[in-house]
Amino acid sequence: MGQENDNLVFRLGFYILKRRALEGNNFHMSDKAVLFISTMSDPDAACEELWSRTASDLSRQGIPVSASVNGWPPDHWRMQNLKAAGVHVQSRPTHYTLWKRGWHYIFFRGMPKSLLQIEKLLLGGLPELVVFNEGFPYPPIELIELCISKNLPFVTIAHGNYEEMWPFDATAARYRQAFAMARRCFFVSKAVLRLVEKHIGCELTNAEIVWSQCNVDFDASLTWPNSNLDGELRLASVARLDPPTKGQDILLEALARPVWTNRSWHLSFYGDGAMRDTLERFAARLGLSDRVTFAGHVVVEEIWSTNQVLVMPSRHEGLPHAVIEAMICGRPVLATDVGDHSEIIVDGVTGFLAGPPTVASVAEGLERLWANQANLENMGRASAKRIRELVPADPISVFSEKIKHLL
Repeated sequence: MGQENDNLVFRLGFYILKRRALEGNNFHMSDKAVLFISTMSDPDAACEELWSRTASDLSRQGIPVSASVNGWPPDHWRMQNLKAAGVHVQSRPTHYTLWKRGWHYIFFRGMPKSLLQIEKLLLGGLPELVVFNEGFPYPPIELIELCISKNLPFVTIAHGNYEEMWPFDATAARYRQAFAMARRCFFVSKAVLRLVEKHIGCELTNAEIVWSQCNVDFDASLTWPNSNLDGELRLASVARLDPPTKGQDILLEALARPVWTNRSWHLSFYGDGAMRDTLERFAARLGLSDRVTFAGHVVVEEIWSTNQVLVMPSRHEGLPHAVIEAMICGRPVLATDVGDHSEIIVDGVTGFLAGPPTVASVAEGLERLWANQANLENMGRASAKRIRELVPADPISVFSEKIKHLL
């Protein structure tokens, strides 16, 4: 009898603590609201463009919109833009005190901290539609199952994937069931969709491809940067400095081959990341420091006012913004054959497909590029024409209409 009383006291204490965890929520959602949940921790990430601009667009149209983001600082420009558009934004904490970590371990062991935060948010009112945004294709399964348990309609947005991201059978089964119950599973890349279907072992009949928003005017028209280069081939690599995904090391090794020693060329890396110092050291070890510039973040139009070719030696991709932006600006692209590169790059016409992400493949692609220098400007024109045939002028309006249709 005493043990039963102890168990009752423990369950009662657990209930009280959970209610306290969920109470105190002053984040209130209006009826018929759309709730966007982003699991990304970097507000500057390209995969935050589509959902955040769509949220702002819907809010300006008078649709109540809320957003839950992962640890964004309140003064970040993207957070400020959302709030200025009338979006109610809550930033989920990413760091917890020692006391809270211990409390979570005792009473909520195995439960993601984000799940408690979303449950707390939902006490302010149930939205009509939840939109999950994930850099990779698999939002936390517990969050999706929370929506299912509350009969909340939801959609997912996936931006990237890679071959090695196979879930175990039990997890794959949960995602098969969860994705089947989504109103839509949106993907910004056909290649990402195909890989997800392979990984979880089923066809997603509710999947749809959407285009993301890029940071360049769709009608941009830049002159070819020839007159001030003195015959120097100007290459640009535009991506976060993350070799395991973006393959900058592959490009450096290809350009370090002896055949490039007496050629006139310069490579600029645009972007930043936690591996910048390592890449700078690698370039120095290869003897390329005087021919490689690490330029940081630069406005797109400024990049393509001084560079002729985008080189994307990626190991994994969905459909990177940098490729679309370069093509809009009338620049050919040399890219490894990963993700959706082959969907938009016509080899030998709008750029060069370099095969798999290896030094040998990229080196072969660079040789073809070098041999076609006289034709690069014409390839840039063909590139600008093709991308405008594929991409809508205003992807945000298109996606906003899709979300409104699901309400």
